[in-house]
Amino acid sequence: MKRVITYGTFDLLHYGHINLLKRAKQYGDYLIVGLSTDEFNWNEKHKKTYFSYEKRKQLLESIRYVDLVIPEENWEQKVSDANEFHVDYFVMGDDWTGKFDFVQEESNAKVIYLPRTPEISTTQIKNDLNR
Repeated sequence: MKRVITYGTFDLLHYGHINLLKRAKQYGDYLIVGLSTDEFNWNEKHKKTYFSYEKRKQLLESIRYVDLVIPEENWEQKVSDANEFHVDYFVMGDDWTGKFDFVQEESNAKVIYLPRTPEISTTQIKNDLNR
């Protein structure tokens, strides 16, 4: 069984998120999503989410591509998650290109950066709503 992991906040879930999850799942049989906790988003990413961690987790768990949702509590846990869950592929959007190459060096996971869906982002949605 091939295992894949990806990470994100997944707030204001949209079709760009679904595209990423669908493409990530194509690399394996089992997709794990590291979902940023509210505390991690606020304290480290300096982001305020609209939906709570529990609501975002419920939404992700209802998506057919997602097999397991785990909390992302810090930047450093990615290597330990890859090792603990015996991950074959670590997948992120290409806006993170190069930032997580160390995961491949410190685990057995191959790091893959997938192109983002160009015409949509949570930031864009928030900006459009504030006009």
